[in-house]
Amino acid sequence: MRLGELGEDELLRRLLPYLATDGVEIGAGRDDTAVFATEPGYLVISCDASVEGVHFDLGWMSPEDAGWKALAMALGDLAAKGATPTHCLAMLALPASWDGDAVVALYRGMAELGRSTGIGIVGGDTTATAGPAILGLTVMGMARQRPLARAEVLPGWAVGVTGPLGSAAIALRDRRVQRLPPLLDEGRRLNDAGLCCGDISDGLLRELDKFAASSGAGCRLRLDQVPAFAGATVLEALASGEEVELVCTGPADLLKAVGIQPIGQLTEDPRVVVVDGAGNEVEVPLRGYRHFA
Repeated sequence: MRLGELGEDELLRRLLPYLATDGVEIGAGRDDTAVFATEPGYLVISCDASVEGVHFDLGWMSPEDAGWKALAMALGDLAAKGATPTHCLAMLALPASWDGDAVVALYRGMAELGRSTGIGIVGGDTTATAGPAILGLTVMGMARQRPLARAEVLPGWAVGVTGPLGSAAIALRDRRVQRLPPLLDEGRRLNDAGLCCGDISDGLLRELDKFAASSGAGCRLRLDQVPAFAGATVLEALASGEEVELVCTGPADLLKAVGIQPIGQLTEDPRVVVVDGAGNEVEVPLRGYRHFA
């Protein structure tokens, strides 16, 4: 079966039997990050790919902006687990037609964000490809306490987001670069409070789909409660990917105690559905970015 028919979720399910989980506090299939118990704290590791023509376009953004954005998106997974970034490995696959100065500028953009977040690019690999260019980043950080995995969330918990969504959709539509830093401090605060968080790299609904795939708990999301960025529609807010805001879930009183307004609730029903103010299900035309679709 071709990947376009199989889909990302089913592909990952089929790969799970071949992934190691021994000695891993949070392992494959339970979250986007791998978490290891260390002394002191927890080591959090994640990897992310940025593909030319999909995640960045040098036709309307500079190589510095592309590098900065790639690292910011990779750090979203660490922010979601309340981890403080420490180290990064960068894998770069490039066509021979690329300009050498552009490659240097790509790293300069990553290093600029690295200095402000405390993460150092300590190595990696470069290789040739016919194209497009691919920047693969492995990021590592330390968490003070064990973060909750997506697989550990429970039906009945409330769902909220840290801020309005849709700014990334507007920026892409307008071909405008935005340099929004990952919410590392906010992620630490929410994890310290005992919430389970995820980054919104493929859109809010797609992230909740991943929560459901890992935990079996679906979600009923209130359309009229989803916060939209100025100029974005609520439907864009639901589907907009590459957002720096985090989605978080936990008991409703806990969300409210840390200033997060509930916009939905996890359910025994494994589906992720959107409802209107009267509780009727609403058909959503676009649920976010689906790999291989």
